[in-house]
Amino acid sequence: MIDEFVYVEGKKYRRGYTSGSCACGASKAALMLLLENRPINKVRIGTPKGIDLDLVVENISWGQDWAQCSIRKDGGDDIDATHGMDIFARLDLVEPDQVPDFRSDLDSDYLFITSGQGIGRVTKRGLDIGIGRPAINRVPLGMILKEVQETIDELGLDIYNYLAGRRILVTIFAPQGQEIAKKTFNSKLGIEGGISIIGTTGIVEPMSDEGWKKALSAELAIKRAEGRESIVLVPGNIGRDIMVKSYGIDVNEIVKMSNFIGYMLMESKRLGFSKISIGGHIGKLIKLSAGITNSHSRLADARSEIMVANLALLGAPLELLKEVDACLSTDAMVDIIVDAGYKQVFKVLADKAARRAKQYMRLGQEDHVDIEVYLFSMDGSLLARSEI
Repeated sequence: MIDEFVYVEGKKYRRGYTSGSCACGASKAALMLLLENRPINKVRIGTPKGIDLDLVVENISWGQDWAQCSIRKDGGDDIDATHGMDIFARLDLVEPDQVPDFRSDLDSDYLFITSGQGIGRVTKRGLDIGIGRPAINRVPLGMILKEVQETIDELGLDIYNYLAGRRILVTIFAPQGQEIAKKTFNSKLGIEGGISIIGTTGIVEPMSDEGWKKALSAELAIKRAEGRESIVLVPGNIGRDIMVKSYGIDVNEIVKMSNFIGYMLMESKRLGFSKISIGGHIGKLIKLSAGITNSHSRLADARSEIMVANLALLGAPLELLKEVDACLSTDAMVDIIVDAGYKQVFKVLADKAARRAKQYMRLGQEDHVDIEVYLFSMDGSLLARSEI
């Protein structure tokens, strides 16, 4: 069974379960409704993480050759847009010619999984699902197949005799999916028309960055699958808007990396981009110049120390160093530094950031990857551009 709570930095948080677990649980419950011809209030499924889940079954209905029900998504204390929505599975016994053409390679010879209302379709290359197919990832597909087979085995059912030539068609759907999808990353990932059924472990870990990172990786993979050789990484909207307005960068070449500088650099290397541009506010990218590859202020906030050290190496007087050190923001530092005639420090920081990025990526002579860094102030002015 799931250990409901975990502790992160001394605080207690509740775990949840993924949309993939919901789809799996609803599929298993629908099968049990059909085979046992009685209401099922709870269903137990296994997850790839090795944790069993007891899920409450809702919206139950069934007939002679069909059954459907839902599981309510619960993200625990790591709530996202899909938290609280109902994810349905409908199971129908159909003739072979009623099976959709876009079958998954994880389907069995008698079980086929498709999607209905509120589940998106893949429209771009780069994901592990083919274009035109339902946005149901391979792990949830495998979970559904496994639970259905185990249920049949536990009941001792001769499935082929029971089906008498028919097939089991499982349709995953979510009535709220199309609206909820507007609040997710799906459109950037090339998933249109609804949510995606995802989850690699079946469990949502509270305060976890892993889901966010996977979405960013998927966005990078799509850019590469489109044939792009270069990519522009920005921490957020400031960097994106400046790169588009001031430098004419195609917005489709830009990926927002949030605080995950190191992670996105390594993913860009793995995917084979030959040029990586990094553009953003100096308050974020000054950290990269010191080898800090996660820019979240709680993990590493050494902006004053980095600026003061580099100014000192340029021979700045002690009074300027003290004045800069007393600033509460890098934008306040910028004005003081420019007025004092030490704006060359920004070029030093940009060059160091580019070098640190290369070092972090462990680029060898065989790796032909160009890296450049743009540092901006909050008003969008270019403070420096690397040249290494």
